[in-house]
Amino acid sequence: MKEFYSITTKCLKAIADPKRLRIIDILSNHERCASDILEEFQVTQPTLSHDMKILSEAGLVNSRKIGKKVSYTLNHENLNHLLAQLGDIFQPKSEITENA
Repeated sequence: MKEFYSITTKCLKAIADPKRLRIIDILSNHERCASDILEEFQVTQPTLSHDMKILSEAGLVNSRKIGKKVSYTLNHENLNHLLAQLGDIFQPKSEITENA
């Protein structure tokens, strides 16, 4: 049960940053390469790479290399799982378990 909260927390921390949440929003339309995402922000490439690494490690974004470019998509399976987990957390419960 504690792993449930740990995984959910990692995802929430990843999207708690406004820039990373905007990246998720940008990727919700379609796959984008890093250079396209970079054009949306006033940040350096290393800063964007750091943000993408956090989103990837949280399992929210998939990446694939196309030649010298890296392209990103949302990991819809994990995002749907996160939404389901949040739904479970916010649902009223008849009793609280001590090990939660």
